[in-house]
Amino acid sequence: MRRSSADIIREYGPFPEVERVAGVTYDGRHVWFASGDRLNALDPDSGETVRAIAVPAHAGTAFDGEHLFQIAEDRIQRIDPQSGRVVATIPAPGGGGDSGLAWAEGSLWVGQYRDRKIHQIDPRTGAILRTIESNRYVTGVTWVDGELWHGMWDGEESELRRIDPRTGAVLETIDMPPGAGVSGLESDGADRFFCGSGTSGKLRAVRRPRRDAAGR
Repeated sequence: MRRSSADIIREYGPFPEVERVAGVTYDGRHVWFASGDRLNALDPDSGETVRAIAVPAHAGTAFDGEHLFQIAEDRIQRIDPQSGRVVATIPAPGGGGDSGLAWAEGSLWVGQYRDRKIHQIDPRTGAILRTIESNRYVTGVTWVDGELWHGMWDGEESELRRIDPRTGAVLETIDMPPGAGVSGLESDGADRFFCGSGTSGKLRAVRRPRRDAAGR
């Protein structure tokens, strides 16, 4: 298993009137982060919050190229980012114990925090298609280049973990500094991960490990 320490490129925040950063996603231009009663759009280059949508936003956030998806307690909302309107809802598989949300391959991937699971679900119905077991708490989920990563946060310890999407076996870990929790995880599809940091009210950009020609 490959192991490294996090290279934190940049910190954002704390932000005004944001007590907690939960879910995180990226739409190709802005980083969206959930903060309880709204979704906030951050320009990652300027560090400025450029927009907010007033919608319940308690945990994971995802973007499918057209809509935002946002966990609100025991349901997942599909949101039109242009109007801010909730256009559909489906049940969350953990019934309120969910943390982490990602879009990939036409499915939503939902972390179930204390049960240490990641579910692949049908985005139209919420039906569980399959479940992957982890051996640590799941506090964020993202896919990038065919790799499944999840955030882990347990006390003062937190990690970004790449796992085998078939077995859940841990393939790689990136250790975060002590006290730098991970609540929400997203990749920009290139060389950055964006990580929420719970009640610190901050976002962190972490450098994604480079691969050699063999993909190692």
